[in-house]
Amino acid sequence: MSSLRSASGTRELLEDRLEQRRVAQSAFFSTESERIARLCHRMAERFARGGRLIAAGLAPAARSDVRHVAVEFVHPVIVGKRALPALGLAGESGALMHELELTVEPDDIVIAFGEPSAERQLEAGVSTARARGCLTIAFAQLGAEWVLEPPSPDPFVRQELVETTYHVLWELVHVFFEHRGLLEGRTERREHDVGASSFLYPFLAEREHDLDAVLADVRASVLMKADEVHELRVATLQSAAAVLAEAATATRRCFDCGGRLLALGNGGSATDATDAVADFVAPPAQFGWPARRALDLVADTAIITALANDIGTEAIFARQVIAHGRTGDVLVALSTSGNSLSVLDALAEARRRELVTIALVGYDGGQVAAGQLADHIVITPSQHIPRIQEAQATAYHVLRELVELG
Repeated sequence: MSSLRSASGTRELLEDRLEQRRVAQSAFFSTESERIARLCHRMAERFARGGRLIAAGLAPAARSDVRHVAVEFVHPVIVGKRALPALGLAGESGALMHELELTVEPDDIVIAFGEPSAERQLEAGVSTARARGCLTIAFAQLGAEWVLEPPSPDPFVRQELVETTYHVLWELVHVFFEHRGLLEGRTERREHDVGASSFLYPFLAEREHDLDAVLADVRASVLMKADEVHELRVATLQSAAAVLAEAATATRRCFDCGGRLLALGNGGSATDATDAVADFVAPPAQFGWPARRALDLVADTAIITALANDIGTEAIFARQVIAHGRTGDVLVALSTSGNSLSVLDALAEARRRELVTIALVGYDGGQVAAGQLADHIVITPSQHIPRIQEAQATAYHVLRELVELG
């Protein structure tokens, strides 16, 4: 990796990648913010009528988005926000088309992740869902009613824009529950829908609005959130340029010596770990990179639930590091807080076994940074979990790229 060992060389590449993302993001959200606001309203109407969010995808990276969007809606991390019904389908129970046929109902929202060239089964599923009366959303030309296609040929940039978009949909769909009379078939307004999280929507006041006024406020909030994530990407990558270069060198050395990369995280960070592993095992074909040996420690629910039930949740990753980790392997740990006990215990076990450790953490880095519990620590300085995860996605995508630039 001699071409990128210098700090200046790494910084030049990172600046290029940041500009690439700035241009794509600006073009996407300036064009789509109005439609995203209206889509939030349409989704809120479906949820108010008892509909569910059904996420579907087949490709390795798409499966991570399927799981990510489902966990965000079911397990809201913003205090005071209601849990909304969502589930992910990725072909585990049979053909994806068959799963969708057996699952979707007329008031549901189907959100499809994948590209049309390789996802004919997904296209057929979207067609079935639309025929049944579902609201359908896709990020490529898959026949959905709402298509929000990122304006970039780079699969990493596209995926990052997709992640930001479904985070924004999740954050802002709740706005419409906070205003009486804006939802068809709405349920009774609940007091916990307002209050603790209202600071996240500075354009909204505690009074009744007409629909156009609320849509204008939501559109402004979409643009604000897009600006926030770009600023956070810049802060993350600029401060971690040397760390990412060193981590990439260590990871490439691991692969060259026959080692493996292991990845882990909890909740949304678990799905990001899945995405990172997919990028190593099944890299985008257009890059021409070799497949690399990587293991997703969040993939096996039987192992995770057995450990959580019999020992405790703090052991779910450490025990897997004991089983799979070998001297010289690389462990990538993702955590928005830097304080998750399962992550801390896994990092400690990895050190005992002489693995190389890379941590992507939010806030101020938490205990991971305070105790220097990993060899390479990338801090995303924010307290807003969706924005942290979006910036971390850029960091591990850049890490993946740096591994091959030698």
